[in-house]
Amino acid sequence: MFQLFKENVRIAFESIKSQILRTILTVLIIAIGITALVGILSAVSALENTISSDFASMGSNTFNLQRYEFTTQRRGGDEIEKINPILSYREVRTFKESFIFPKTQTSLSFNGTGNAEVKYESEKTDPEVSVIGVNENYLTNSGLKLENGREFNYFDIQNNNKVAILGADFADGLFKNMNPINKTISVRGAKFQVIGILESKGSTFGNNQDLRVLIPIETARSIYTQPNINYNISVKVDDKELMESAQSEAIITFRNIRGLNPVEDNNFGIEKSDDLINRILSITGYLNIAAWIISIITIFGSSIALMNIMLVSVAERTREIGIRKALGAKKSTIATQFFMETLIIGQLGGLLGIILGILIGYAVASVADFDFVTPWKAMLWATGITILVAILAGSYPANKAAKQDPIESLRYE
Repeated sequence: MFQLFKENVRIAFESIKSQILRTILTVLIIAIGITALVGILSAVSALENTISSDFASMGSNTFNLQRYEFTTQRRGGDEIEKINPILSYREVRTFKESFIFPKTQTSLSFNGTGNAEVKYESEKTDPEVSVIGVNENYLTNSGLKLENGREFNYFDIQNNNKVAILGADFADGLFKNMNPINKTISVRGAKFQVIGILESKGSTFGNNQDLRVLIPIETARSIYTQPNINYNISVKVDDKELMESAQSEAIITFRNIRGLNPVEDNNFGIEKSDDLINRILSITGYLNIAAWIISIITIFGSSIALMNIMLVSVAERTREIGIRKALGAKKSTIATQFFMETLIIGQLGGLLGIILGILIGYAVASVADFDFVTPWKAMLWATGITILVAILAGSYPANKAAKQDPIESLRYE
């Protein structure tokens, strides 16, 4: 049995080599469909992995009060732009003082600028540094960890100490071969003592998270005095069982701060970190659907091409089939021989498509600064699809070859 199988595989490879040009073209057609599938799924997986890793550090026990909800509000099918007031400093400060809920801690922050220039002695950075004013809970609520140094404490914030925590890129950039801790930097003319360096977070959607400076929020307000600054509130709940109650209490507290009556809608948004992840990841589902539609159309075409090349092969080898039957070959043996040939061509196309798809996915992930992961699921799907293509495309030609009349086949020229 094994010897017969081995012989069928050998004959299949010899037939493939004898029709090398047609085989290459068929393999390429199959590979295009598999490449589309694996490539898009790889890129989408890298996007999902990046989003998940960026938000996972915040944990599912964190929620934010912000100016708008993540979703767009619509009325009657027409898009309505709802203008909510900014979260002012007075409001967020009052919220922190008024929101008293067990096992929670509140973080306040605002973005001072995204194009600051940071100086150390005679060295300076490009004007592309983000400066963020924060309180003592910002690092914990944002899931940030220190590579070196210490976090802000209560006294740093209350006393407006001129201290700063820097992103990871400063350690190798502004402070070459030096320990940045306790060094003095200058931001917009103000001097700050470096007390900590954050762990590297990389870039997300072109935004370098390792080029940022965190300073006490009151100090930041004295430096960046532009009007209508929008502040951010983040609340971390230590006990997940209390999450819903904490959110309800936060909404009530902020509605009271804004003086909303019971019939008025919220003029602010509230978002849980894991809700935001789920909403963003739901969008990537459409990309997965697009990948399947594109690949299915292409693979359907490759199935027709593969069936065609096998029918041509059956026609060209009609006399060979007659000789084999005359020598005692069974129908199953002839069918297996041609089916094996179809399976080999399909798997060659699938293997090439998987390799090209992974390379394309990796290239997209590298350009977009996504965290690439090996798309095992896509590879398994691609392998299964190529086997299915071989079964569908090879069954009819193999069956036709097996049913050839030996006498008519020997007379075939």
